[in-house]
Amino acid sequence: MSARMLRGAALLAALVLPAGLRAQTGRLAGRLDERTLAAVSAIVDSARAAGLPVNPLVNKALEGASKGADGVRIAAAVRALSRNLAAAQAALGRGSAEADLVAGAAALRAGVEPSFLDRIRAELRGGPVVVSLAVMADLVANGVPPDTAAQAVVALARVGTREAELVAFRRDVERDIALGTPAGAAASVRLSDAARDVFGQGSAITGDGRRPPRPRKP
Repeated sequence: MSARMLRGAALLAALVLPAGLRAQTGRLAGRLDERTLAAVSAIVDSARAAGLPVNPLVNKALEGASKGADGVRIAAAVRALSRNLAAAQAALGRGSAEADLVAGAAALRAGVEPSFLDRIRAELRGGPVVVSLAVMADLVANGVPPDTAAQAVVALARVGTREAELVAFRRDVERDIALGTPAGAAASVRLSDAARDVFGQGSAITGDGRRPPRPRKP
């Protein structure tokens, strides 16, 4: 495709986009070459039509441009994010907040299975899931196997762990890893500690998220 045709395609895409979307893609003007701008604009337009948030996609393209990535890599990264956002939306629901979808996409990119996103949504009964999903992704980034990280967060959500406690759990696991504990073992041990805090000495939360009965009061 000639440079003139590329300019024409980019211009046509800009003209047919809704005003709000034109404002978003307008942020890319001067930051991307014409071929990349046309490719990214097409991805963003398709995402909008599917009901996905487009701001994260534009930000991803700008991030790539700031890092000096070439156009092929930028378009590929935006396309991959769009796919993960779509998968997160399928698991969390079309009415999910942008922050929840972005956190879900990050968890999926880290290797968490979509079924765990659905389980988190069920445990939190429609409440915000962004912290739970961000903790999942952070744990995986620190070396915890994806299934172990996801099972731990689902288990903690099931017993009613608050967001601040969940962040503290992640911080404790990260500290243990930094001190030399294998990542998976660190998550498992801290999960057992959390169970003792909730249910008393000797209790445990199982890996599939089931919990023991609460002890009866005398």
